[in-house]
Amino acid sequence: MEDQLKIKMLRDMIRIRVFESALYDLARTGAVPGFLHLCLGQEAVAVGCCSALNSDDYITSTHRGHGHCIAKGVDTKAMMAELYGKATGTNKGKGGSMHIADTNLGILGANGIVGAGIPLATGAALSAKYQKNGRVALAFFGDGASHQGVFHEALNIAAANNLPVVYVCEFNHYGLSTYFHGITRTENVSERAAAYRMPGVTVDGNDVMAVYEAVKEAVDRARAGEGPTLVECKTYRWDAHNVGGLDKRPKEEVEAWKAKEPIAPYVEKLMAEGVIDRSGVDRIWEEARAELEEANQYGMDSPYPEPESALQDVYTI
Repeated sequence: MEDQLKIKMLRDMIRIRVFESALYDLARTGAVPGFLHLCLGQEAVAVGCCSALNSDDYITSTHRGHGHCIAKGVDTKAMMAELYGKATGTNKGKGGSMHIADTNLGILGANGIVGAGIPLATGAALSAKYQKNGRVALAFFGDGASHQGVFHEALNIAAANNLPVVYVCEFNHYGLSTYFHGITRTENVSERAAAYRMPGVTVDGNDVMAVYEAVKEAVDRARAGEGPTLVECKTYRWDAHNVGGLDKRPKEEVEAWKAKEPIAPYVEKLMAEGVIDRSGVDRIWEEARAELEEANQYGMDSPYPEPESALQDVYTI
């Protein structure tokens, strides 16, 4: 892998960390309305996956999708404006945190319905196969979504039709407050790939390089016409299910996973390889904070949608 890509992956993880950390404070003060589901601690999954995609490849996201969108290239000013419910937002202020979308970047939308992005990505992959345009679709979903019937339906359709799609499970151990291993005897979600005779692999979701390599192999397979893959990334969210929500997870478990966060070890790895030095890392943090400040100001200063816009973008012909 080229050094330039390694540094970009570091930059994107830091940008996500800074963005989400700021949103935590903004939500706690009530400045940003609505429910916010943050991906603090899960940055390596978003960045590793999106770094393996082309700019025109598709992704579908989840209710915890800010990191996916940033990693895929969304304008953080437009996303912040959307979070404030402003007309300059990615969805003209009509979608909010759980529905960020930018079809120009292949972002088919975050989704507040658990597992709903899985069939959407499958459909996008089907369209790519019919159009023979070489595009690949990637669906992000959590371990809780792997219990949804649509997960199994979509994987079966993708396998039966040899579709160019990659299913990425962000396994953070909890569906809201329900512990995964408390409700199933399945050890790894990736094991379920065997039922559909597609490859299934489990990787350390806090190792951005491991995520990238696994997803890159799956994307290359899909693009070569070799069908779908299920990739499971073991990670952990730092915060409760949503900002301000009740968190029943053991405090010792949360702290143990925070100690295994993805950015610091990756920084040490790149410095040991001579890819970047400490001043370079500090500069990336400074640039990320400056970007956040600009995005936040843009969001606050942008106008709210006009009342008549409520009837726009409702139907299409």
